Amino acid sequence: MSRFAANLSLLFTEVAFLDRFEAAARAGFKAVEFLFPYGFDASEIRARVESNGLQVVLFNLPPGHWDEGERGITALRGREDEFAAGIDLALRYAEALGCPRLHAMAGLNQHGTDRSVYLRNLTLAAEWARGEGIDILIEPINTYDIPGYFLTSTEEARSVIQDVGAPNLGLQFDIYHRHRMQGGVIDAIAEFRSITRHYQCANPPDRSEPACGEIDYAAIFRAIDATGYEGWVGCEYRPKAGTVEGLNWPQRCGVTLG
Repeated sequence: MSRFAANLSLLFTEVAFLDRFEAAARAGFKAVEFLFPYGFDASEIRARVESNGLQVVLFNLPPGHWDEGERGITALRGREDEFAAGIDLALRYAEALGCPRLHAMAGLNQHGTDRSVYLRNLTLAAEWARGEGIDILIEPINTYDIPGYFLTSTEEARSVIQDVGAPNLGLQFDIYHRHRMQGGVIDAIAEFRSITRHYQCANPPDRSEPACGEIDYAAIFRAIDATGYEGWVGCEYRPKAGTVEGLNWPQRCGVTLG
């Protein structure tokens, strides 16, 4: 049965970030994910995680100059030293928070991407993370939401994972991005099951709650369960109204949050 993690960068934004852990737990979530923890001391976050009985299941490596439009640096030429420093920082946070997965955003083509740089940086990240028992994940992202993103197809992600050849490098399968960019989500869930380490969900085209609209999420969650997946599905969506007000979707999809 699928288990769901609240993405605290998009959900419960009615309150400050550190207060979202309690809000998620009160709503019934047992796990959380978020984009970036680096604006807070790891000890502050850990205290909120522990006091609310939650697990942290995913966050991103430092993405470069996010406020200036960068969306990752893993594939960017000339940023290798910065990327290595980001791995070190992320691993320290992951250790403090007990987080088993880190997402390495690739970057935008207009900022100077290079596949060979991408492979070398992912090899380094996987090597450093392996000793900590942590997986490094890559995620294809649609170019409607992020024009010019380097990694856009599930097939190319598989090719990268195969070329790197690290056992702890895997796929972050975002259902919303796959549907918008390529379609065929249910078939892709079966095809890429062996490399998928984490799922995320949202409803296209507005990235809202996963219960209604273009995707039959009840069928999607059954398809994930059929693969034997035992991890978490990240709820990386933007509520149409309030977060709590939109939490009728699990019942409509025949699932529970925990």
